[in-house]
This record gives sequence, C-alpha cells and structure tokens, in this order.
Amino acid sequence: MRLLHLSILLLCVTAAVISPAPAMATPSIVVSVPDQTLALIDDGVVVARYPVSTSKFGLGDNSGSYATPLGAMKIASKIGGNAPLGAVFKNRSMTGEVLAPNAPGRDPIVTRILWLRGLEKQNARAFARNIYIHGTPEERLIGRPASYGCIRMRSRDVAQLFGAVNVGTKIDVANTRLGPAVAQAKLESHSRTFRVAGN
Repeated sequence: MRLLHLSILLLCVTAAVISPAPAMATPSIVVSVPDQTLALIDDGVVVARYPVSTSKFGLGDNSGSYATPLGAMKIASKIGGNAPLGAVFKNRSMTGEVLAPNAPGRDPIVTRILWLRGLEKQNARAFARNIYIHGTPEERLIGRPASYGCIRMRSRDVAQLFGAVNVGTKIDVANTRLGPAVAQAKLESHSRTFRVAGN
C-alpha cells in the first residue's frame, strides 16, 4: 500500500514537471446591449464596468446599416495612445482639435480608438465597416443607444480601457443582460484555457 502511494506521488510530481504550465488568462471584454454596459474581465473576474452607447439603428453587420454587430470579435488595432482626452480623430488620425465633454453641435470620434475585427460570420464586416470602441464628446447620451454602429464610451473610460487591453483582446457583444453575458464569456475563457493546457 505504501509503495502504491509513493508511486502515485511520483507520477503526480513527474506530470507536474513535464506538463506545460496552463496558459495565462488574458483580459477580455463583454458588452451587454440591453444594459448598455461594457465589462472588462481579467482572469475570470469583472475588474471594471463602464456605461456605453451602441447603435441607435439596432443590431447587425450589413454594409451601410449603421448597426452594431453582435458576437465574438477581437481588437485589431489600438489608435491614439498618447492623445489628450477629447482629441478629435478623422480617418483614424488626430486633427489637432480637442473637445470638452458635451461640446455642442459636434459628434466626432475622440480620445482613443479600439478597431474591431469580427471573428464570426455574423460580424465578418466589422473591420471593413470601421466598427470601433471609441470616445465621444456626447457623453450625456452614454447609457442608451446613440451611435452609428460603434461602441461609444466617455473619454476617461475609454482611456482606462485602452490601457488595460492589447491588440488581440477578445470582445463579445451580446444581446443579453450583463450577468449572463459575463458568465458565458467566463465559461468560454476557461474552456479555451483547458484546451491550450491540454495540448
């Protein structure tokens, strides 16, 4: 019996030494359209929540629809890392203009841009449609659908998010409440981690 315990212990130690360490969890983002809320998840834990605005034209990915695409996407590009809060972007380049929150009569892209690439058939056009997570000067409209397809955030919030994520960070846009959307993202994250660790 003692020999059996020693054999099992030796087998476990050998497996731990030979097996690769599990993959490190990376941050991910979940957006709940009904709640107009974005959650940043790190190692399975919600570390930040931000109010957002998705499209006032609804959900979808058709060209010219101005709708927000659903499903799994990833950050394809990060633009504006050193820009001041409120810096105006046109064609992903700073114009030199800086707007205060709720500046009257203007609705440009400001502060930071996280350009999204769709990973599914239902959002395959997201990159070509220039779907971003970005800052908006129309902060009074945050928390309700108000965009032309992108996911809008307050300038200070998008700057914080920008610093917490990388190119390749996964984002799930869900037409469900935030709680179930986060639970689904956690489940998928753990599933990916186990698959990588098992390879």
